[in-house]
Amino acid sequence: MRRRRSLACLLATLFLVVPEIGLSQNVNQSRTLIINGQSTQVPVIQVNGRSYVDLESLASAVNGSLSSAGSQIAFSVPLGSATTALPTTAAKPAPSAALASNPGFSKGFLNAGIETAATLREWHTALASAIQNGYPVTTGALAPYRVQATTNLRLTSIAVATDSDRSAYQLLSNEFQNMVKLTDKYAAARANMNYISPDALQNDDLNQRFVACGHSLGAMAASGQFVDEGSCD
Repeated sequence: MRRRRSLACLLATLFLVVPEIGLSQNVNQSRTLIINGQSTQVPVIQVNGRSYVDLESLASAVNGSLSSAGSQIAFSVPLGSATTALPTTAAKPAPSAALASNPGFSKGFLNAGIETAATLREWHTALASAIQNGYPVTTGALAPYRVQATTNLRLTSIAVATDSDRSAYQLLSNEFQNMVKLTDKYAAARANMNYISPDALQNDDLNQRFVACGHSLGAMAASGQFVDEGSCD
């Protein structure tokens, strides 16, 4: 159920990048999709006044990837892409007296950040379980976790309201990127038929950084205050 909701949220997010288009019954009418101010070659059609885009073309336009497993479709967008519709940094709010007097986390950001951290832990647990039990480690198998974490990270960026929110969001983004690197590392090893020891993560520096950062983020969430211990760099 969580994965279906995640996919629904992602698809809803994708449609947000389609500019407002006048209602039309002409499904052959040519439209141009603009993402973050850049024109693309992604085809847009209209049916009964609603606009639709081709997922494969959209994935190509934002340097993303599309995979399917059973009844699930996973759409992944890398953070940092020049054309991605997902923000990699939170917009800096205008200075104000309220901001200066409220250095802690805003309630909306804290809730969204905790949810994002939880999805990252679920993703990490799935990877660790596959390695420890000798299951195939593939990007397709872990794609639903990546999609959900990507969506939640975007929602967290939107919730940024204080300086502490912004600083913590950057660390949370680093944690996301480390999980991406960790997944890609072992998926590549599997694809190259390299042996993966069941205890490989225990001696993996990247994994240790991910775990340490997770602990640091958890402590910040508990205190409600931002403290950069350097574990999420």
